[in-house]
Amino acid sequence: MCSTFQLGFNNFINFTSFAVKARSLRTRAFSPLTVGVMGSKRLLSNSSVSASSTVEGKTDKKLKGLATADLNSDEGEVKGNGGKGKVVGQGKNDNKEQGLVGTNQNSKEGAFKDIMSNPGRINAMTVQQLKAALRNAGLPAKGCKSELVSALKSYLDKQLDGESSHLGDEQLSSISAQSISVTGKTKTLSGELDAKIVMKGKKLSIKEKKPSQAIRKASLVIDGKDASDGVNVPMSQSEPWTIFAHKKPQKGWIAYNPRTMRPPPLTGDTKCMKLMSWNVNGLRALLKLEGFSVLELAKRENFDVLCLQETKLQEKDVESIKHSLLEGYENSFWTCSVSKLGYSGTAIISRIKPLSVRYGLGISDHDSEGRLLTAEFDTFYLLSAYVPNSGDGLRRLPYRITEWDQSLSNYMKELEKSKPVILTGDLNCAHEEIDIHDPNGNKRSAGFTNEERQSFGTNFISRGFVDTFRKQHPDVVGYTYWGYRHGGRKTNKGWRLDYFLVSESIADKVYDSYILPDVTGSDHCPVGLILAL
Repeated sequence: MCSTFQLGFNNFINFTSFAVKARSLRTRAFSPLTVGVMGSKRLLSNSSVSASSTVEGKTDKKLKGLATADLNSDEGEVKGNGGKGKVVGQGKNDNKEQGLVGTNQNSKEGAFKDIMSNPGRINAMTVQQLKAALRNAGLPAKGCKSELVSALKSYLDKQLDGESSHLGDEQLSSISAQSISVTGKTKTLSGELDAKIVMKGKKLSIKEKKPSQAIRKASLVIDGKDASDGVNVPMSQSEPWTIFAHKKPQKGWIAYNPRTMRPPPLTGDTKCMKLMSWNVNGLRALLKLEGFSVLELAKRENFDVLCLQETKLQEKDVESIKHSLLEGYENSFWTCSVSKLGYSGTAIISRIKPLSVRYGLGISDHDSEGRLLTAEFDTFYLLSAYVPNSGDGLRRLPYRITEWDQSLSNYMKELEKSKPVILTGDLNCAHEEIDIHDPNGNKRSAGFTNEERQSFGTNFISRGFVDTFRKQHPDVVGYTYWGYRHGGRKTNKGWRLDYFLVSESIADKVYDSYILPDVTGSDHCPVGLILAL
């Protein structure tokens, strides 16, 4: 059965949020559009936009969360054939700016004006009132009261700042329409724009023709939300790491994109050393992956030293592995777990011969799991570390924060007496809330407990070791680990657990500290550091 449907275009798609911004593209400048969807049983209304709509495709029942039905026999006519057909509707434009979708627009605006004039009321609202307010605003209404209060305050702050971004990543994920196509011609101050908008699942793209020089060509794909001033950025299924995925975003935060955020390559006559680190989560399994080539990675990144963690090798496997791994990297050093075979393990592979190599911390209680290697080079010490995870039920948390972290920190400070220190590897701690996609939901998860974060700050940051990525990118959300269980890579719901920490004395020599999120094969991705010499 088909029914009449109006598309609240101004709320459904926020054109001002696209990263490619043609100055002539204005949301309110759109003239009636033609929309095609088949089999839709939902009606979206917004009196701020007039529409002449034809709908073809399948829409999911989850569209119910985006709008409320308002069938009016005066505004539309249903033409169907056996439940499949076209829905034709006429919408009326009252030329009023409205921020909510629904039938009782004036009452909703009045309610929000009351709240905006007295934000202190939010804390006194009940959970049901908070959820109702968020739903009216077209926002997700899930979580405990504190999360609902935070979400509503954030929304109102954006309204007060003149910002409007009603279509977040959670709303996009609630749309499972097989295909929604919108084609039409719009008039702007600069001329006419032929636009075609196609949405499939969570993927929304806009293709536009260029009728005049004032309108730029654009092909945009949106999969997520950028928290910087509440503005959405173009996303691509092929680059999921550019999705802004954070449940507690702060103003100014943006998603990491190495294509646009890395500095230009150094000139050939500039002396530098390129270091890379990667938790491979089992080296033998990685090398067996079809299509993976560590040699190709070496050619692409041209690193001088590669540090590995969680190799899961036994000592009997090392010789066969290291001779077949990389050409041109003749110096490799490996340490394996002897207390639990096929567990943990670290390595340093280098085309530059180090002056010396140390295995472990020199403390028997810490050195049976093969978690640390130290290579001494001319101007610094390089440590490849795989810090113990606090484990299920946080059973190793006391050992981690009272023994391991302190011992590693003291060891680094001792080395620092002779030359600067660089610590890299999987440090198993998302230090700040910006380093994890869901801080509130992981407060008692290994790697993000208050105890681990405080220990990280006390034993490393406060003792003069600089987090190079965070120094270079203070407001960038970049992850290095995505769990397999929930397909975290596809939605960019990750953690930043892999670091390069350096002595303050050489922090200014760091030319680039970066993440390579496109490299797959492990639940972690490589991180890199370019150090000017």
